[in-house]
Amino acid sequence: MPNTPRRPEFFRRAFAVLGMALAVMAGSAAHADDPSAETAATWRALSRLGYGPTPALIEQVQRAGGARAWALREIDAAFAASQKPIPLAGVPGGFNAPLPEIFERYREEREQRRERRDVKGDAALTAMLGDAPPRYSAQVARQAAAWRLTSCSRPDVESPLLARLTEFWFNHLNVSSDKGTVKPLVGHYVAHAIRPHALGRFDELLLTSARHPAMLNYLDQAQSVAEGTVQGERRRGLNENYARELMELHTLGVNGGYTQADVRELARMLTGWTVDPQSASGFRFAARRHDSGAKTVLGQRFGGGSNAHSGEAEGIDAIRMLAARPATARRVALRLAQWFVADAPPPALVDELARTFQTSGGDTRAVLRALVQSPAFWNPAHQLFKTPYDFACSALAAVGGPQDERDVQQTLGQLQNAGQGVHRWPTPDGYKTDRATWLAPEALTRRADFALQLARREPPVDFLARFAQPATLQRIQAQPAKLRAGLLLASPDFMNK
Repeated sequence: MPNTPRRPEFFRRAFAVLGMALAVMAGSAAHADDPSAETAATWRALSRLGYGPTPALIEQVQRAGGARAWALREIDAAFAASQKPIPLAGVPGGFNAPLPEIFERYREEREQRRERRDVKGDAALTAMLGDAPPRYSAQVARQAAAWRLTSCSRPDVESPLLARLTEFWFNHLNVSSDKGTVKPLVGHYVAHAIRPHALGRFDELLLTSARHPAMLNYLDQAQSVAEGTVQGERRRGLNENYARELMELHTLGVNGGYTQADVRELARMLTGWTVDPQSASGFRFAARRHDSGAKTVLGQRFGGGSNAHSGEAEGIDAIRMLAARPATARRVALRLAQWFVADAPPPALVDELARTFQTSGGDTRAVLRALVQSPAFWNPAHQLFKTPYDFACSALAAVGGPQDERDVQQTLGQLQNAGQGVHRWPTPDGYKTDRATWLAPEALTRRADFALQLARREPPVDFLARFAQPATLQRIQAQPAKLRAGLLLASPDFMNK
């Protein structure tokens, strides 16, 4: 970790106040002292189905007739928003360009980099090419990250629940922009594979993810071909990466009843699924690379004349089969319950969500309705601690969203230093969301630093005071006025959702 810089005296006093208040956090129910159950329910709904209260959202809840009514309405509002193009809200939209354009710009970038390597040491040619290396991939990846910060922190731009579910499903079907071939594609993946299906049917989301070039490149599916396939002078074969993660992470789970033989057979079924830089979808089924023999996955036979579907349809059928399995329903139900309710959610709630998932055909809206209508969602005993991304988005939302490039740069740096860089989780399992992972003294100090920097603009955050415990407010009120907004954002109450 980098050394913590020296801070002015008022920063040191602020952290001293934060340290005193941290004692309130350990084991206490959020807002337990609040006499208003509806105030607590409003905090819970806005902090879990979005990224926290804003004056406009509080007014929405009041107009809806309370937090529970707002929560149900927000499900339909989020779905309607998901069917519309992404609102850029001033963020440059290069990451949202058509895929053939993205591929062409990326090809040009790679060619320029090769030219630079080839002429290294030749001063005249280097001068012709210029000093700065091409940065197209980095630019569009950063645009995508900036758009995520805007969409999570400005409910006037994006439905709070849609932003929250976009994060959930991206994490469930994670790709990382730190892989070079994924970097220029990650924004398009979020905007066109994840967001439009965030409140739809799980099998459609899964299929769209599977065929997007970001996922095809990230888990090397684009290179998987039938054993013995000759390409140029090389003989190539299966790559099982995507098939394994499809079963272990995206659907059944590690204890979902599959074997290594099932992984290999599934990989055979998906041979020929590859990237096409010229097509609008970025996907192509290369029939010559496909293993056309018979396969058996989880006891079901595919291909080789054993059923009506072959070729690309084998993979589609297999993905739909995996999406419909009871183990998948339970895995998705558990992850949703952990995301919205508690790190260790009640088993009865998980059972109910799994049943709804299956009976609805994997309809996310139906599962969400069951979730927000359950007593468990509203039970104050079920606490959740904000991840770094939660905290950054909620702090930004409280002050009106990113105001300028400095806010964006500062927030992205904060998240990277906290270990949760936007679109940069390196492994396909996605980041953890539990309290034990993210609650640490150094992490809290970083959060306080971020909150106090945001508060330098002296934002009006008095609306948050109604959600804080009296002990927190008493400590904050004892501090100079210029520190109070930052301390409210850095308070233990604000760390819970």
